[in-house]
Amino acid sequence: MILGHTMRLYFKLIGIRVRAQMQYRLSFWVDLAGTGLATGVEFLTLAAVFGRFGSIGGWSLGEVAFLYGLVETAFATMDMIFSGFDPDFFSQQVRRGTFDQMLLRPVSLPLQIFASEFLLRRIGRMAQGLAVWGFSLTLTHIAWTPAKLLYLPVVTVSTVAFFGGLFVAGAALCFYTVQSIEAVNIFTYGGTYMLSYPMHIYDEWFRRFFIYIVPSALLVYYPALFFLDKPDPLGLPSFAPFLAPLAGFGTLLAAFALWWVGVRRYTSTGT
Repeated sequence: MILGHTMRLYFKLIGIRVRAQMQYRLSFWVDLAGTGLATGVEFLTLAAVFGRFGSIGGWSLGEVAFLYGLVETAFATMDMIFSGFDPDFFSQQVRRGTFDQMLLRPVSLPLQIFASEFLLRRIGRMAQGLAVWGFSLTLTHIAWTPAKLLYLPVVTVSTVAFFGGLFVAGAALCFYTVQSIEAVNIFTYGGTYMLSYPMHIYDEWFRRFFIYIVPSALLVYYPALFFLDKPDPLGLPSFAPFLAPLAGFGTLLAAFALWWVGVRRYTSTGT
């Protein structure tokens, strides 16, 4: 009952955000197209590398496009849903005292943050990611099985949860720094570029960090090995491709635990 009421309130608040963004339709559609074209140019730049070298770490253009499309689609979805927790946006809420107002309202605090921003224009980046992923299927023969078809949406949702967790963790740091920390963007926006390439091309220390410390490699690269029926060059256990839900939702839960600690210790900026 409570969950149903919360979801109805969430969609009502999101509806208000969407209608506000659609007030200036031409501006919205230009922004939407620009977002999609910008990331499209990034993929063309990536594809140009194959014209020079033919493959990257033994992976063909279609296989790398599979990685790229999957991570872009998941990240764009996260960026739309979790935009209220974007450290750059959330730090402004803290500095301006808007977060103080949220604390006084008789509404779930996370719900207010989720509904405080909803960037509908991210659909452009999402559509571009889906287009690249679809393009990868035309270049790569994948032997689809029921297990793969069922696991694909699980991987996508887990990746959304993972990047969302990084946004929430970055927002939690704003309670202590007030300003957003640019280093967080290395793992979020920068992380999408890193995950667009097969992990085995990076140095060992780098791979270990993004497997055991910030487990982003378990979200895209290892599931891709399963989907593409490729051997694991890094020698992890055979169940590694199926750790995506643990890595994704584990990161999100840990980030919210950190965020709630920040909320309890928050003393306002005085604005």
